[in-house]
Amino acid sequence: MTAEPRPSNPIPSRLLAGAAALVVLALMAVAALQLLGGSGGPAATGPMAGSPGASGQIARGSTEPSAPGSSAATSPNDSASPSDGTEASPGVLASPSPSSSSGGLPAFRHVYVVVMENEESTSIVGHPDAPYINSLIAGYGLATNYTGVAHPSQPNYIALFSGSTHGVDDSGSHTLSGTSLADQIEASGRDWRVYAENLPEAPCFTGGSSSGGPDGRGTYARKHNPAISFASISGDPARCAKIQNFSRLDPAAADYELIVPNLCNDMHDCPVRTGDTFLESFLPRIIDSPAMEGSVLFLTWDEGTSGAGGGGRVATVVIGPGIPAGFTSDTRHDHYSLVRTIENAWGLGCLESACDANDMREFWP
Repeated sequence: MTAEPRPSNPIPSRLLAGAAALVVLALMAVAALQLLGGSGGPAATGPMAGSPGASGQIARGSTEPSAPGSSAATSPNDSASPSDGTEASPGVLASPSPSSSSGGLPAFRHVYVVVMENEESTSIVGHPDAPYINSLIAGYGLATNYTGVAHPSQPNYIALFSGSTHGVDDSGSHTLSGTSLADQIEASGRDWRVYAENLPEAPCFTGGSSSGGPDGRGTYARKHNPAISFASISGDPARCAKIQNFSRLDPAAADYELIVPNLCNDMHDCPVRTGDTFLESFLPRIIDSPAMEGSVLFLTWDEGTSGAGGGGRVATVVIGPGIPAGFTSDTRHDHYSLVRTIENAWGLGCLESACDANDMREFWP
């Protein structure tokens, strides 16, 4: 006898259909989550994920690349502290280095040039009479092979302000017609100041010297104020009004500030210890100022006592964010190198002998 076929059970078919429906729903849910993650959904985690409050920049010392179209550099105006977990030494800026200019140097927010007087580097570097200056050397950078360009003092100041001595080889009063760093700075849309201690309040003062005044005791000497020797400045009330005494000093007033202490505080008439004490009380007004963020301060001497480089080997301390503590450079530099550094950082072109000079970019490795 042939067995009849057994009727099929309808229950397993319903179970299979339900399971298939669940699989489809699950796949649809996964797809929806993927879409949400790519369009404003929860941020990814892992090495590239930002911590709460992060700005999207890579921490200093990180090897992670930036996202396409973004920059890992910190803006000169940012006030972020180091993100590598280290603390700055006392008195040393902890700010990130400023953004690079097209020339490979930082595009400085402000440049301060402080000029001291008549000391060979051996009287400053490592000398017990200059403890504050040596603390700056330990905390920032030092050019160990830097010289003045002439003797006596005045041609060095003129060189620092114009890239040339313009034939000046004495301490007399001169009226010069050449182009100066002030002209370049103004042409770039920036501003400048010269702060000369004990300069009288009289507008466009062209006298050889002056004593006292609102910034205290001491003596101003015209030979240490190069701006007043340029006719385009001394003959223009608006421009020579930018030459002021220390009572007007403001680290945020201008992009470029040339600062010349009086004849005692600059070590010309007084000992190294006096000048060091003055700098210890004065420089924090700039170094600790918010304006120092993204900026640089050059502390140099007009001339030394030897004939090296034409003006003697002088200490030149480079102070600012981004400079490794204790950095030294034995690259050959002089006052024209300092001018060229400013010109290259700001894309100003070059003046006179500064055109043949190297800049000091090695201080920002």
